[in-house]
Formats: sequence, structure tokens, C-alpha cells
Amino acid sequence: PCVLFDSLGNLYYGHLSNPVTGYWIDRIVVQKSTDNGMTWNDGAGVGFVNPKNQDKEWLAVDLSQSQYKGNIYLTWTEFDDYGSSNPADSSRIRFSKSTDQGETWSDAITISDRSGNCIDSDNTTEGAVPAVGLNGEIYVSWAGPLGLMVDKSLDGGETWGTDIFISDIPGGWDFDVPGISRCNGLPITMSDISESPYRGYIYSCWGDQRNGTSDTDVFFSRSTDGGETWSPALKVNDDNTNRHQFFPWMTIDQTTGIIWGVFYDRRNTTGSTTDVYVVKSIDGGQSFENFKVSESSFTPTSSVFFGDYSNITAWDNKIFPIWSRLQSGQLSVWTAIIEDTVTVPVEFTQFSAAAYSGNVILEWETSTEINNLGFEIERASSSTTPLFNEWIRIGFREGHGTTTGPNRYSFTDEELLSGVYQYRLKQIDYDGSFKYSAIVELNLIAVNDFRLEQNYPNPFNPSTTISYQLPKDEFVTVKIFDTIGNEVKTIVKENKPAGVHEVNFDASHLSSGIYLYRIDAGTFHQSKKMLLVK
Repeated sequence: PCVLFDSLGNLYYGHLSNPVTGYWIDRIVVQKSTDNGMTWNDGAGVGFVNPKNQDKEWLAVDLSQSQYKGNIYLTWTEFDDYGSSNPADSSRIRFSKSTDQGETWSDAITISDRSGNCIDSDNTTEGAVPAVGLNGEIYVSWAGPLGLMVDKSLDGGETWGTDIFISDIPGGWDFDVPGISRCNGLPITMSDISESPYRGYIYSCWGDQRNGTSDTDVFFSRSTDGGETWSPALKVNDDNTNRHQFFPWMTIDQTTGIIWGVFYDRRNTTGSTTDVYVVKSIDGGQSFENFKVSESSFTPTSSVFFGDYSNITAWDNKIFPIWSRLQSGQLSVWTAIIEDTVTVPVEFTQFSAAAYSGNVILEWETSTEINNLGFEIERASSSTTPLFNEWIRIGFREGHGTTTGPNRYSFTDEELLSGVYQYRLKQIDYDGSFKYSAIVELNLIAVNDFRLEQNYPNPFNPSTTISYQLPKDEFVTVKIFDTIGNEVKTIVKENKPAGVHEVNFDASHLSSGIYLYRIDAGTFHQSKKMLLVK
């Protein structure tokens, strides 16, 4: 079973249905709640093809700015006859989607090229956890007869490519760990859509026994080219004890790009006694820090399926791992609340881009600086990198070390062709640590008239971008007002050159509600509404 929120606040619960007595579960149901789980609708059935059996369902939502934003995706394993050793029976990965907030679902399609058996073994095609990329791409990985595979769709799940090999998965789907009924190597797919240096990377994590049946380990691979090629498998657990680490799950804190994982671990125990470990990677999965999160060890049971649905979620440096354990003969679900404190060496208060005569002028301001070596300026262009995944360094500005007052910076990117450009700042500390700014985007086109655009995103929380264009140089003010006309803040008050400009407005200090923003530029005056939802 799995739960999922979409960007509208709808909560979805995907689960297997209760089968007719004597039959394996033959369908999936996805229910929806619009009141944070207080009440639920009856749900919609997905994937029912009697007498086939369904298992291992998982959901993902498209949070990109693509045309597929808001789509809900569901992937799972289908068996002709679960547990059958008949060579005529096979297993496969299936896919369905909803474009109307879970009310209806598309007919299921098969996305795995190679089928497996139905024995629930290494030669079973089984998974799968979907993930959505920067531009609405869908990625799904699974284990099967050929190893760990991944497939992707670039058109909202209408069509799928050829399966791509990630790694061998020795021990594969079904391997033995003492004290557990059985373990699996279910691969977890992740996509980095943060503003970190690893934005656009695709990750997969799983467990296998390539180091021997007495030494189950957790492994990780990443793709930097949209899933086309994958790095060699990296062992995540950092012990050398020849003990078992199993049932991993991973996630990305999309506010930081930090990868977090959780798994069962026996490095410090004997027999079947088990701990729970959490891992953290701040370098895009090139290395992992390990630490124990469970307060006490426990001994699992082999009498029931156990551990399939451990999980972990992270947001804004708060991490919540979830796991099952056996306590006083009773199965229970546990969590921990981890707060990852991060020192921010520089606090940005403004970062904007403006076009002028084929040039782009970048301006930014800091309110405080701690050990600030300086800023690398990076650019991505739609004309050369359509997915905005490749950044090039175009300049550097020296920082002010440690200061408590505001500092202003600027940089001009000269003689550019028409096109869409993105810019970001890489703020570097004296010790080599760094942090990326938000991304600003600018469409370098000829400007013939005044215009104030609708803010984006809208509704927003807590920040939004306001853009405007000027056909000639003007003194510009942009102000924020509440609905009764009180001025809240002036965010632009200066001479601006002709071109397209954008400014970020941070409303962290304001309460939810409707606000107005107004531009005054010479004889041009215009106001628009925006909605802050916290």
C-alpha cells in the first residue's frame, strides 16, 4: 500500500483489494481524500484482468511544470498465476494513469519488454516504483531475469522506450536473510527536481547478495543523462562485517537535493537481532554517511511478510524514516524525527535577471555573509540544452568574507542570441562547501511594448516570481498591497533598461490571502492579483 499527496492537497491511497476466498489478490484500488484522510471516496479499480493477479503497486504524481502536471501514475506487477511454476505463466510490469485527480484511470499497459516467471523468484519480473523528472518524464525500475532494468516515457505514459540495464542484482528479487520469511531487492526510483547541483539526476537503490548469501548489502546507482546510462553499483552501507543490510528505501529532500535512505542492519548484532540505519548523501550519491536511528535492537519474525514497506520522506531538512518491528510479540510501526541542521553561509535577499540590447544583466544582494569566498555564475540555454540539465560557468564575483550588512553584486552576460536562458549562482565558502541560489529564467526577445505578467507560481508559498517588460529605459516601481490598499512592500524602485525583467517576492512573513502587485513605469500603470496559500 502507498499514500500520496498531489499539489492540490488531495490524498491518494493505493492498495490491493480483498480477493474472493481462495484467490490471490486480483485488482488494485485507488481511493481519494480531500480532507487530509478524514473521509475517503469508494475509489477506482485499476488493473483488473480476471483471473490474473496484481501486486506491489506504487503511485507517483507529476509536480513538474510540463503539460502533464497533476497526472497521477501507478505501476505494479501482474502475474498470470501467482506462485505457478507453469512455463506458460509469466509476470510483467504494468502502468496506468489518471488525468482527473484519480476519478478514472487509463487502461493498463505493459511497459517491461522481458517477462519473467510467476514463482516470485530471481527470474520473476517484479517491482516497481515510479518517479517523475524535471520535464514530466516518467522513470520506472524493476528487477527481472536480465537484472535491474529501467524504462522511461517522455509523453505522459502514452509510449515507452526500450528497457535499459542498470545493474546485475545477484540474489535478486527473492533472497534469504535469517529470521525473515523472505527479502526482496525491490528497486526504488528517484528523480532530483531540486535546485541542487544534481538537479535532473535519476537514482535507483536496491538490495542484493553479490557479496555472498551471508552478506546482503544495499546498493545505489545514478544516471546523469536522463536514464540512458548508469554508474557502477555503489555499496551504501559502510560496514565490513559480512552481516546483512536489507529492505532499503530512499528519498530526496527536494529543498536541498540531499538523498536520505533507511534499511534494516545487523552490523552491530548477532543472530537475527536487527537495528535500523539511516544514510545521507550530500554529493549526489557518490558517498553515504551511515548512522543508527533505532534506539534498541529487535528480533523479526519469519511467520509473516515483514519489512516490504519501510519508507522514508524528507522535506526542508526534516527527515521521517518509517519501519516495522516486532515488540513483545506484536508487530508495530515506528518512526523517528530527524532535523538536519545546515549552516547557510550566505543569505540571498534578491536575485534578478534583465535583458538589454542582447545582453543579460544579473543582479543579486545578500543580507549577511559568513566566510563567503565568492560566486560562480552559471548559465543553461534552451538552444543548446533543451532540458536545462547542463550548466556552464560563465564568470565569478569575489565575495565579502564575513559581513553583517547588505552587499550588492552584478554581472553582465554579453552578446547573446535570442532564446531562453537560465542562470544560477554557486556561492562558495572558504572551506570549499557551496550552495546554489534559486534559478532565474529570461526569454531574450525583442520587446515592443509594456507588459506586466501574471506571477508564477500562483497560488504560491512562500515565494513567487513577478516579470515585466519595458520597451525603453524607465524608472520602475513594483509594489505589493493588501486587499484594502495598504502597501506591504516595495520590491523594485530604480531605473531599469529596456527588456524583460523578473523579480522574486518572498512572502514568508505574510499570512495567507489575496495580494495585489502594481507596476509604475513612466506612463504605464497596471495591477494584478496573486494568492498566497500557507
